[in-house]
Amino acid sequence: MSTLDKKTPGAEARQLAPDTILQSRYRIVRHLGSGGMGAVYEAIDLRLGHTVALKQALTSDEELWKQFEREARLMARLNHPVLPRVSDYFTEGHRAFFVMQFVEGQDLAEIIAQQPGPFPRHAVVAWADQLLDALIYLHSRERQVIHRDIKPHNLKITPTGKIVLLDFGLAKTQIANAADAASSTSIFGYTPRYAPLEQIQDLGTTPQSDIYALGATLYHLLTGVKPPDALARAAALVSAKPSPLKPANEVNLAVGPELAAILDRAMAQNPDERYGSAIEFREALRRLGRVDGEEEVELVVRHAPIEATVVEVLETGETTLVASSVRIGAAGRLGSRAIAAMLVIMLLAFGVFCACYPWQLPLPVRAEISAHELPVISESVVQRARVGTTTARKPRS
Repeated sequence: MSTLDKKTPGAEARQLAPDTILQSRYRIVRHLGSGGMGAVYEAIDLRLGHTVALKQALTSDEELWKQFEREARLMARLNHPVLPRVSDYFTEGHRAFFVMQFVEGQDLAEIIAQQPGPFPRHAVVAWADQLLDALIYLHSRERQVIHRDIKPHNLKITPTGKIVLLDFGLAKTQIANAADAASSTSIFGYTPRYAPLEQIQDLGTTPQSDIYALGATLYHLLTGVKPPDALARAAALVSAKPSPLKPANEVNLAVGPELAAILDRAMAQNPDERYGSAIEFREALRRLGRVDGEEEVELVVRHAPIEATVVEVLETGETTLVASSVRIGAAGRLGSRAIAAMLVIMLLAFGVFCACYPWQLPLPVRAEISAHELPVISESVVQRARVGTTTARKPRS
């Protein structure tokens, strides 16, 4: 829960009932939830006949009221597929509202509550790529935007598997690279476990603060465990105790040491030790073998590139794509198919050779070969080769 989740007395009573009509245009369908400064409803735009999300300010504090209006104006200027669009802002009966794009699906906090435990690594890395693209867009604007509240509750997964970043109630805007603190606009607030130390201590936030929050969120999704609070980590450091933040791959072996190292850097206590930008963070993740934009699809590298290919092609007949919902360009499809076809042909030839030629692998010699000199081939593949039953399937179109 954010430190701003303290509503004024009677705020709950001011929530809207279903079928309430505002501005002779918006009919309330149902209450979706409440957070920081407002309540969110599903509503019908009677003029255009489509579903919208309507956010209501649940505060009488003048400064928070101004921030609510700033949030509406800020989001109305943004245009990115990971961010919802705002189409209207109005006040009615001492209440303020803004209307934005309705995003179907559940937020990650709801999904975690229903299905505790780690999410699949490929899905989390795919979501991270989309979110980092949005952060690159926000951080590189002339009037730089820092979200300052990235967490599972503010991330919604659509029915098509896309992710959307919600709630800019704590967002700060500033002139990019401005040294004058007065040029920025924000209010104080944070969510424990996902906020960096500098935000908790109100020492000022930068794009590196969003990088920390995203890293903490990814840690939670990949391990199924909430990351420790930045204050708890700082206290452990001061008292010379072990860090309460365990490497992600120690909590969940499926994360792997490379991805764990990326998360560790993103969640560094010192902002200068984190990634210098969202671009750098994204490139680090893409080097693990994720989809590079929409033009190329790579295989997931588990231990060694050829080992992963052998297991996927021979045993399951499928290649593991990190983001199956991403549209693949023609060039990427042809390149991937050609490589897969060559590997299948080579493996088929090897299998036929092993089946027809009466020899067995000399185990003593094989034991002396370094793992760094030859790619690892699973034992099941070797056994099939010996008995002449090695098969291969065609890669999917």
